[in-house]
Amino acid sequence: QVQLVESGGGLVQTGGSLRLSCQASGTIFSVNAMGWHRQAPGKERELVARITDGGVINYAEFVKGRFTISRDKDKDTMYLQMNSLEPEDTAVYYCAAEKIYGLGYYWGQGTQVTVSS
Repeated sequence: QVQLVESGGGLVQTGGSLRLSCQASGTIFSVNAMGWHRQAPGKERELVARITDGGVINYAEFVKGRFTISRDKDKDTMYLQMNSLEPEDTAVYYCAAEKIYGLGYYWGQGTQVTVSS
């Protein structure tokens, strides 16, 4: 089992920045990638950014150039630096760890990000 705890969400004005953190614990060796997903009210959960164990990074088109994902393996922590935030970025942001062999995900409890206009 892997436990994920997010932190760093909050309320920010348009154009502002936030940094999310995801602390992982447990059987970290059983995951091969981690990522950030988000879910806005009335919408489906969507991938924001993903980083593999090998350091390959993917971003959703809507965050390219604004968000940066990173990972500190020594600390078992993943980050999402979010700049130039827009009201459309308002959502609950979830940390996810992808199980090896495509067996699904571990999820954190989510952290609310609210961007005011």
